[in-house]
Amino acid sequence: MSSAKSSVESLPCVSVAGLSRAYRQGQRAQAVLLDVAFTLGRRETVALLGRSGSGKSTLLNLLSGIDQPDAGCVQVNGVEVTALQEPASTLFRRQHVGFIYQFFNLIPGLTAAENVALSLELNEVRSTEALQRTLVLLDSIGMATLADKFPTQLSGGEQQRIAIARALIHAPSLVLADEPTGNLDAATGTHILGWMREQLRAHGSSCLLVTHSLAVARTADRILTLEDGRITERSGEFAW
Repeated sequence: MSSAKSSVESLPCVSVAGLSRAYRQGQRAQAVLLDVAFTLGRRETVALLGRSGSGKSTLLNLLSGIDQPDAGCVQVNGVEVTALQEPASTLFRRQHVGFIYQFFNLIPGLTAAENVALSLELNEVRSTEALQRTLVLLDSIGMATLADKFPTQLSGGEQQRIAIARALIHAPSLVLADEPTGNLDAATGTHILGWMREQLRAHGSSCLLVTHSLAVARTADRILTLEDGRITERSGEFAW
């Protein structure tokens, strides 16, 4: 291992300090995040628990560089994401971050395999190689027969597995999962969470798993709660 890679490996995957974000509502500013600070270790899965509208999705957008904070700093692999400008921000996100969306966000005009392969192609992997690697991954999860299906031809559970595969195919160091089982029934959600954890371990990825479900949160290594704009680490029962 090179000294540079060793140095990065010694750092937390994510380090957040003093992160604040507010949105304008007319003449007023509505604070969503207030001086948020936490770390996410390497190969660690942390659940972020909070009520709907508490700012969980806002936090994910700040961690990935999609949005910018009003104050504070986000570092991913030692890189200050909040200081990156376009197109460097988009390039860093493509290479190092996998995003799993609550509503799948699959591209309707692409097949299941093409949706997954797109993550590799955006990282300049040749189309033929990207498709080959995608088919191997889909076969490993018993979905090879669905490779040529379009999103509208897939069930909710199948679409979510494709969305997870798309987020993980390029082996990102950080996976951000926004309510990945929020639109699924309990049995399907439990199955998909188990499969996702297997994939995270296989890729050596860290994951911030956003949820409003305590049952889902308990599958993580640690639980953080977001309430009134602030993050705390807690255990045991919760009020919601």
